[in-house]
Amino acid sequence: MAIFVKDGGTWREISSDTGQLYVHDGTSFTNKTITNAYVKDNNTWREIYTLFTTTAFSSTTGTVAVPQNANAIHVQFAVGGGSGGVKGAEYDKAGGESAGPGGSSGAYISDKVFTVTGGENLTIAAGAAGAASSGSSYNTTAGNGGATTISGSSSGSLFSLAGGTGGSGLNGGVQGPLRSNNASVGGNATLSGTVLTSGTTLDGLNITSFNSGPVGTFNQSGNGVAGTNPGNCGGDNCQITGGVGGASYAGNVSGGAGGVASSSSGGNGSRGSGAGGGGAQGQTNGGTGGAGEVNYRFLRMV
Repeated sequence: MAIFVKDGGTWREISSDTGQLYVHDGTSFTNKTITNAYVKDNNTWREIYTLFTTTAFSSTTGTVAVPQNANAIHVQFAVGGGSGGVKGAEYDKAGGESAGPGGSSGAYISDKVFTVTGGENLTIAAGAAGAASSGSSYNTTAGNGGATTISGSSSGSLFSLAGGTGGSGLNGGVQGPLRSNNASVGGNATLSGTVLTSGTTLDGLNITSFNSGPVGTFNQSGNGVAGTNPGNCGGDNCQITGGVGGASYAGNVSGGAGGVASSSSGGNGSRGSGAGGGGAQGQTNGGTGGAGEVNYRFLRMV
């Protein structure tokens, strides 16, 4: 902001865009940072300037510059990618069938505030969705979800939300044995940045009131969870539904539904949740995990 005063009929600029002004403080001139400026209009004070106003939410990834006068970032929600579901298998000559394990969810954040440095560059990535398992149903592994991360050129890593690890169905065969079904594994949350748990922004927002993320409560984060693993059923042509994908955001976003034997494939995950596994008897496919995501805005704390 620039401030002008009238000097002998000429307007002269006395401050720069940094919003700084020298004032006489006691016995010396002191540099003061202007946070707000007001004028009196018919006995009512009206604000004409504020150093920083909280930005709108954004989901932009890649390299993002922190606004010069910001000093915090509110992560409304972020989650690693969910893993894919494992396809089902049929083992007529082995005397049983095999359902695919459901995928797992990624680690998450909901309404958490971190400190950042004004003007630094953040590197922001949203984790990819894990693919459904492919190839032979007797030896197959679902894809992992990718990590969702934010790191700063000055602040370092703020957080890394690992994606879910895919399950598998291994070591089976047409002649037997029944395959071994291994459950998926939820992603882990690693928080490295400085987290603020109280405070007010320059424009008057109390951060403890932030509750618009999926969990609905301020300052939440945690690990993802595994999908269900129904395993094998006994008897030729037995039917068993595929595993349900692990829910994301502490159970607030459901995982994909399990595939029904000989009928439907596993459902896809969403918003970092795991995909459903395929049903036994008919070798139905697993679904695709839910892609990771991140949504944030910049603040100035006082």
